[in-house]
Amino acid sequence: MPNEIDHSQLCLKLKAVAQSRDKQAFTVLFKFFATKILRIARGKFPNEAQANEVVQETMSNVWRKAHLFNADKGAATTWVYTVMRNVTFDMLRKIKGNKEDNLSDDIWPMAESMVSETDNYEDHLAQDNLLSVIDTLPEAQKEVVKGFYLMEMSQEQLATKLNLPLGTIKSRLRLALAKLKVQLGEDHD
Repeated sequence: MPNEIDHSQLCLKLKAVAQSRDKQAFTVLFKFFATKILRIARGKFPNEAQANEVVQETMSNVWRKAHLFNADKGAATTWVYTVMRNVTFDMLRKIKGNKEDNLSDDIWPMAESMVSETDNYEDHLAQDNLLSVIDTLPEAQKEVVKGFYLMEMSQEQLATKLNLPLGTIKSRLRLALAKLKVQLGEDHD
C-alpha cells in the first residue's frame, strides 16, 4: 500500500517535529493519526464537537511535546495514543465536573430566597465592578468572555458565531481570565 507508513518512519517524523518543528513531518503525522483518534473519540464522547476536540488537543500536544518522545522506550503509535488517552481523561473529568455544577441549579431558587437585601446590593456592586474590569480587556477577549459568561454560550457556539477556530476561543478565554484574575486579585473566582 503506497500510503502505509511504518514505525521507523513515524519515529523519524516525530523526531523532525521535535528537533526542527518540521511542518511537513507534522502533516504526515496528522494525516496518519487524526482519523484513528477521531474514530476512538467518537466511541467515548456523545457529540462530534467533543470528538473533534480530542483530535485537536491530542495533535496540539504532539506538536508541543514531540521532544518527549523516545523511540528506545516504545513505538510512536503507543506514545501518541498515550497522549490521546490523557487528553480524553482530562476532557471526561471536565465534563463530569460540569455535570456536578449543573446539579446546583436544582437548589438555586431555595438559596436565592435566603439572600437578604443587603447581600443583593453588595452582589450588584461586585457585578458592576466585574463588568467594568471586563470592559478593560482587549475587544477580542471581551467578546469571548461576555459571550461565554454573560450570554452563557458554549465555546463551540462562540466559535461558530464568531467564525473562529475552537482553539482560538479557548486561548482568548484563558488569556482574558488570567488578566481578570490579576486585576481582581486572587480571592475572586
